[in-house]
Amino acid sequence: MAQTARSRPDRCPGVVHPWPADDGGLARIRVPGGRVPLTALRALAAVAEEYGDGRVRVTGRANLQVRALPLAPDGLLAAPALAAMEATGLLPSRAHDRVRNVLVSPQTGLAGGRADLRPVLAALDALLLADDALAGLPGRFLFTLDDGRGDLADKHLDLGLVALDAATAQLRVGEGWGEVVTLRDAPGALAALARAFLAVRGTGPDAAWHVPELARPLAHPLAAAVPPAPDSGVVTGPLPFGPVAGGRHVAVPDDGLDSPTIAAWTAPTVIVTPWHGVIVPEPGPLEAGA
Repeated sequence: MAQTARSRPDRCPGVVHPWPADDGGLARIRVPGGRVPLTALRALAAVAEEYGDGRVRVTGRANLQVRALPLAPDGLLAAPALAAMEATGLLPSRAHDRVRNVLVSPQTGLAGGRADLRPVLAALDALLLADDALAGLPGRFLFTLDDGRGDLADKHLDLGLVALDAATAQLRVGEGWGEVVTLRDAPGALAALARAFLAVRGTGPDAAWHVPELARPLAHPLAAAVPPAPDSGVVTGPLPFGPVAGGRHVAVPDDGLDSPTIAAWTAPTVIVTPWHGVIVPEPGPLEAGA
């Protein structure tokens, strides 16, 4: 993909920078790996009821959205609504509001896959939050962490990895494949590549939003560097709705979730999926190693 000519910067919405829709402010909450503590999701539903249209929607990147929020004259969220959003715990850094776009195989650590990528996810998110420079990533920049089952093969865009076994993974760099690294080293390698992207993406409204838009490859591709295909018998995405290994995949309607639906769930953490659903895990396995 060649660099794309644009006349404006990325305006992908967040919480600190909502989108001014016809019905009010649209706030998008980044949820790395789609993993949401149920207490935080219930709190967000309460915010939606008090300040918005009462619904919590999900996106194709496993994030959350709340609509019809009040806006201040400067186009930002009204102060009480912003404070209520922060109180949910889902906005750990205003500066990094729009850059924590990390997709992870939703069932990782629950069932299947070559590796449990939850520690990789946690370490990568910590590195993003700790680096002021990485707050400058475009709002559409995407990391994908595939645990080897191949469910995110069609979602990859910028940086990511595919697990090869329980200890190693191969990096994805734009449309190509990168080096093989240990899972312990993978978060640092991805963060370094993200900083390298920022260094060469350019400035102004025509700066690249994605790795494939760069004039030159971000990393040297490796010859014949393609990891093994998913194990036979593994069901890749989109994950079907209904009972699945490790829990239940609940379809989310276009108008989102309401408080009674969320209140009926009892798992400590639920997982938003990139197929407009939520995995409600069976009691027990989700918290192991979390």
